[in-house]
Amino acid sequence: MDPRHDQEQLLAKARALGQDQGGVVSCPQLYEAGVPRWLVARELRVGRWQRLGDQAVCVHNGPVVEEGHWWAAVLQGGPRAQLDGASALLAAGLQRFTVARVRVTVPRGARIRRNPRYDIRQSRRWQRDDVAPSGIPRTRPAVAAVRGALWARTDREATYLLTAAVQQGLVSPTALGAEILRIRRDRRRALLHAVVNDLLDGARSLGELDVVRELERRGLPRPEKQVLRRDHRGRYYLDLSWPHFRVVLEIDGIHHSWAENVVGDALRQNALSLQGDTVLRLPLLGYRLEPDQFFAQVRAALVAAGWSARAA
Repeated sequence: MDPRHDQEQLLAKARALGQDQGGVVSCPQLYEAGVPRWLVARELRVGRWQRLGDQAVCVHNGPVVEEGHWWAAVLQGGPRAQLDGASALLAAGLQRFTVARVRVTVPRGARIRRNPRYDIRQSRRWQRDDVAPSGIPRTRPAVAAVRGALWARTDREATYLLTAAVQQGLVSPTALGAEILRIRRDRRRALLHAVVNDLLDGARSLGELDVVRELERRGLPRPEKQVLRRDHRGRYYLDLSWPHFRVVLEIDGIHHSWAENVVGDALRQNALSLQGDTVLRLPLLGYRLEPDQFFAQVRAALVAAGWSARAA
């Protein structure tokens, strides 16, 4: 048999191994499949393959896809390594979020093979029961979301990560709450409790009383709450309103981003605009992440309508 044909078969086998791993395989996987060490070394030497750490190779020389880096990081971490935090959420399908380095955790005492591409760390929170039941080794979404929030660079990023995981259907607020109860000590523990309480109370994620207190703290006039309005479709209540200035502030909990509410919210806002009102919206994330900007908009709307802080 032609030796070149044998080599092509072995290379095809290597590519097949990487098909479900983003084009990345471990050296032991290759050896167990019958791909000899000399062939692996040759493909790396001539540049047809590329090495990702000392435990994994990419069986092509093109750009490595995100899934490939996930596998390379897990393989680099060893047999008990798991994608964790935001990286595990990305592997579970989280959209519109990026990480600087893939995060992998291993249990306390495990050997760590350092690699500048990947963030591999021992963790006292590592538990075998936390791993997702299928796919690349990674922590379950509820575990990953809570840990990702604990490890986030800022409180803002932590809040966004928890909220995005719920909004995108990766985890329920109840599951997040159960995981947070496992956290005994952390500087962000109180923040996580507050955010998850918002998410659990989806029908009224932001209380009107909380917003009213914040408006008064910032020197803005006290609004009326739950003002009844009518249009041709029936009647509805406004969250907060300054009738004299024709300014309305609608408080959007997480439920307002759900598809079944989008049409009704839009129709109500359009009806108010047609009646001459200025309608502002204060979403959960806006209140948590950018309060100064949103309350500045409320102030600007009131000033434009004739309110003066001096006359208040």
